[in-house]
Amino acid sequence: MAKPMHETETEQTNRNNGPMALDSQRAPNTSREDTLAIGRRVVRIEAAAVKALEAKINDAFVRAVDMIYQCRGRVIITGIGKSGIIGKKIAATFSSTGTPAIFLHSAEGLHGDLGVVMKEDLVICISKSGNSPEMKMLLPLFRKIGVPVIAMTGNLKSELAQHADVVLDVGVQEEACPLDLAPTSSSTVTLVMGDALAMALLERRNFSAEDFALRHPGGTLGRRLLLRIDDLMGQDDRVPRVRPDAGLDQIILEITQKRYGATCVVDDRGRLLGIITDGDLRRLMSRKVDFVRVCARDIMTPNPKTLPTGVLAVRALEIMEDHNIMQIIIVDDQNRPVGMVHLHDLLKAGVA
Repeated sequence: MAKPMHETETEQTNRNNGPMALDSQRAPNTSREDTLAIGRRVVRIEAAAVKALEAKINDAFVRAVDMIYQCRGRVIITGIGKSGIIGKKIAATFSSTGTPAIFLHSAEGLHGDLGVVMKEDLVICISKSGNSPEMKMLLPLFRKIGVPVIAMTGNLKSELAQHADVVLDVGVQEEACPLDLAPTSSSTVTLVMGDALAMALLERRNFSAEDFALRHPGGTLGRRLLLRIDDLMGQDDRVPRVRPDAGLDQIILEITQKRYGATCVVDDRGRLLGIITDGDLRRLMSRKVDFVRVCARDIMTPNPKTLPTGVLAVRALEIMEDHNIMQIIIVDDQNRPVGMVHLHDLLKAGVA
């Protein structure tokens, strides 16, 4: 294609590549020191905004926690723009810590999604200005449905603040944005307020690590908090056992066949007396003893570490690490071995 008359090569290149090409060719107008100063300024401003939020955790916060705790349905969190993005995260935190919550995009709510809101629910409306057109349209609809409304806003004179049952003040003195346009400090403060609500509710519900694991079954976290030693231990005939008078040949055979690197020593009622590991056997070989006459009671370690059934597998791992052992014996209420877990079983299951 012929280039236009009187157009220079540089002008043609800029025309073909567009505005982004011009931006990429423009020399930076800030030094390394300037860039570091900007980044640190943002952190400083947002940190100050979060610190100021502590004084706003007041009676309104307590009422909000009470309302959410007493809610028989779900917490519906709504917002738009950056407030909506923060709302999604707060809803996710609520749901993962024992408070069922979903996010409702304010604009989509006006086009059919409002149908998710039921009378037994509670709504948290997030809006920096409190006067967004979508929020103004939603408020009377929430009233018509009959749900209580908690506002999280930086404008205590806004329409949202005037119509909410409880108002949580998330206003900030300044945004970290030098143009005072992009929500920065305000979105951070709103997120922290949401976390504060979630953690207060977690404590109120006596929410445990096991409860958390039920909501996070995937990945390492779920395995650490859900997996129990019952799921990993060898049991019944797989549990290595010998009597106190067992000879060295029987001990070696039991350890070798059961593949746990150890065997339990039990009395005639099956109660645990001690443990013999392959390390004990190696140490025995370095001593001048009559191997023909050696029996289990002579080389066992009495009172070995044990756990009852039902314990989290991560607890077994902690004991093994604390005492530098490779196996742990699982016993019933009469101290009879019912299972054994090896460190390798825990590693293979992803507990470590």
